[in-house]
Parts: sequence; structure tokens; C-alpha cells
Amino acid sequence: MADRYLHWTNTRPGRLLSRRLGLPRPVPLHRWSAERPSLGGGPILHLTPLPPRGGGETGDGNGGNGGDRDSGADSSGDGSGGGGTHAKELAAALEATGLPVRTDGGGTEPGTRHAAVVVDATGLRDVPGLHHVYECLHEVLRSVAECGRIVVLAARPDAGDHHQAAAQQALEGFVRSLAKETGGGRTVQLIRLAPDATPAHAESTLRFLLSPRSAYVSGQVVEIAGPAGTASSGAAETGSGAVEAAGRERPLQGLTALVTGAARGIGEAVAATLARDGAHVLCLDVPQAEAELARVAEASGGTALPLDITSDDAGARIAEALPGGGLDVLVHNAGITRDRRLVNMKPERWDQVLDVNLASVLRTTDHLLTAGALRRGTGRVVATASISGIAGNVGQTNYSASKAGIIGLVRSLAPRAAAEHGVTVNAVAPGFIETKMTAAVPFFIREAGRRMNSQSQGGLPVDVAETVAWLAAPDSGAVNGQVVRVCGQSLLGA
Repeated sequence: MADRYLHWTNTRPGRLLSRRLGLPRPVPLHRWSAERPSLGGGPILHLTPLPPRGGGETGDGNGGNGGDRDSGADSSGDGSGGGGTHAKELAAALEATGLPVRTDGGGTEPGTRHAAVVVDATGLRDVPGLHHVYECLHEVLRSVAECGRIVVLAARPDAGDHHQAAAQQALEGFVRSLAKETGGGRTVQLIRLAPDATPAHAESTLRFLLSPRSAYVSGQVVEIAGPAGTASSGAAETGSGAVEAAGRERPLQGLTALVTGAARGIGEAVAATLARDGAHVLCLDVPQAEAELARVAEASGGTALPLDITSDDAGARIAEALPGGGLDVLVHNAGITRDRRLVNMKPERWDQVLDVNLASVLRTTDHLLTAGALRRGTGRVVATASISGIAGNVGQTNYSASKAGIIGLVRSLAPRAAAEHGVTVNAVAPGFIETKMTAAVPFFIREAGRRMNSQSQGGLPVDVAETVAWLAAPDSGAVNGQVVRVCGQSLLGA
């Protein structure tokens, strides 16, 4: 359903009236297309206001506005507020976005515009260092173009150093708040590096967050695992080598993906997006939706697999249907709602939702992992949670329980799946997404769902699909155990 309010507020009368009345004015988001595949508005501004991790004293602020630095300078750092520990690797990861990168201090010159600003705060170790982060971004925020990006790199809070832990955790509150302030379709994210992780492990994440593909993802914290925590091996090494081998345009070329609930809505968009990126997609949905499923499979050049995911033998039948017996990407998208307040909810409504949304995910994943059907190194499991599972929702105790259960599954299984099977396990948590289901929601509730986020608009199925595609990519092996909200930074559960 078209968002008429968004369209109206971007007309001249709508702009004037919404400004006068103090109404939200959502900006049409720049989403990926073949015609506009990259962010516009200028280069990436790479700033390092702090000393490197693991050495030197807190910076003296000389690097607050970027200084005159060479991002490829010696990675040892001297604690003077210059380049970070992995300056060369971060520079290479930023160059992989395809946008020009600048590291000079001209961010505040009149008329200067930037598509994105990336701040390396991995060296932050105490409260005074937070002032350098403030100073760094305060000076350049107005230079970020509409629909631009701000990304802050952080270190994992150190349990053995409560000063460092306090300062690094402070960045999370800072980023989430800044994401609510920026407006204009801009997004703000925090990438947190594990102690042995480097920016090279974060390359696929940087490419995603610094692109139009992440238009409806904001205020998120993504942790990047180091070598010991990745699910990459052999041909699936993390970093630019894998990207070059697979091809940045079609990173899933030659891989097989299975998408459940693929006949419509988000599942249809996921199937199309994975096919765009080169995957052969098995589209699974209930036999009652076989006609729609066949249409989606034909459009994506994939294979239709009409099957009830709740059947006891669903895992075995999926394994039998896999071409060559192997699966690279498993997307658990199938889900239903049977809303009622708990006091009025019949047991079958509870059981149906928990069976489809959670129990079937557990059964199918267990079978495919045990059978070795998910390929080591390229194996990716992406489940669908929901902000309802994070914040709860009236009349959805069953649905919210099932989606919170998905989050528990991801957090528990991810480290073991990586260690034992070479497979990552992550989840997306959509907010208000424009589908036939949300179009049927009463008008005032629908409008509240659209406006109660930092982007003041609903997301599209493709926003979820692009996030799934990032998590599914071979070079995303260092992203594991993450639950990424695709909600425009919804105020619910924020």
C-alpha cells in the first residue's frame, strides 16, 4: 500500500504545512537499484580521533577533526590521537565500498558534503576520550548528505577494565541517540570488534552499512568476531579476497539457498534478492500456496518446493530436494499470526504459532546441521525474529514468545554451529514492513506503526531481504550470533 503521507509531505505545500505544524516529514529513502547502486553526496570521511587499541595514552584531541593523516600509516600507532591499530586494513575495507575516501580535516569547510562519516573509536579507554568522539562528530554532522551514513567502530567492553568498559558501552547509547537525531534518511550504526577482530573481518558489514542496501537499518550494534569465532574456512575466508573471488556484484554465485514462506511478502523479496546475488533459490511454502510459489520460483530462476514446514519429516524432505545434497543458505522466513489477548486465546491458536514460527525452525535446523547438509564455510542460517519479540505487543503473546524464542536460538546455537559445523546463525528482526498483512491493519494503528521510528515511515520487504543477503554472503563469516533490527529504529523496544 502506498504511503500517501510520505508523498504529500514531500510536495511543496506538504513541506510548508508539516514544518509549520511540527509534523514528521519522512524523506524518501535511497534504496539500492541498478541505476543508483551507491550512496550519493560525496566521499566517505574517515576520522580517527583516538589512539590505537592496546597502547599509548588517551589522545589529546589533535585528531578531533581528522587532522592531516594518512589512513595507511604505520599500524603500530603512537598514542597521539593518530591512526588506529589497523589503519591500513580499515582504509582497504572502506575503499571496498567503491566510494572515494578522505582522511583530511576539511570536513567543516563551507559546502563540503559527505556520503558517510566513519569514526574509529576502538582506542577509546576512558570517559575523557568520549569528548574526542563528541568533538569529532560535532564538527562534521552538518556535512553528511541526505540519506547518508554514520558508522562508529568500537571495541568490545573489557570485563577486566571497568573504565574501558564504561567508555565503550557509552558509545552504544551515544549511537542510538544520534540515530534518532540525524533525520533526513540518515542512519547511524555501531560496529563492535572482538579483541582479535580487525576491520578486514568487518569488510562485508561496512560495505552493507555504507550502501543504499541498509536504508531501513539504523541504531544497530553489530559485533564482529575474530578469527576464532568466524565460520569461514578454505574458499570462504573473510575479507576482500573472498569478495573478489565470489564477485561483489553476485556474491552468492554458484551457491544454493532455501527460503521458507517464499510465496509472498518478505519471503518473495528475499528469494528475488538472493537470486539477484547469484544463488539458486529453493522456494518453500505450504502446498495451498503452490500456484503463487511456482510464480515466485519462476521469476527468480529457482525451484518451487511445496511443503508444510511443520511436518515431522520436513528436514529430511528438504535434504532430499537439495541439488548436489548441499545447502549454503537457510532462511527461516515462514511465520503466521493468530492474535488474541491471552485471556481469550484458544490453545490451538497458541500451538499453531509456536509450531510454525519456532518449533519448525528448531527441528529443521537441527536435522540439516546433523545431516551435514549445510556446507562448512559458506553455511549460513538466517532466521526471522521481530521487534515484537524484543518489545512485546498487545494481543501477541504467542507471536512475541515465538520471535523471542528465535533470538534465544540464535544466541545459543551460533557459537556452537560455527565451531562444530563452520556455519553462522543470525537473525533479522523486522519492524513495520509494508505488506498485504500490514495493509489490512486499521488505519490509525497502521499510521502509528509507520511513524513511530526514526525514519517516520514503514519499511519495504526488500529492506529485510537486503539485510538477509548481507548475512548470507560468504564473506560475512565473522558476523555470527547477531540479531539485526530492520525497523528504521522503531521506538518500540528501543
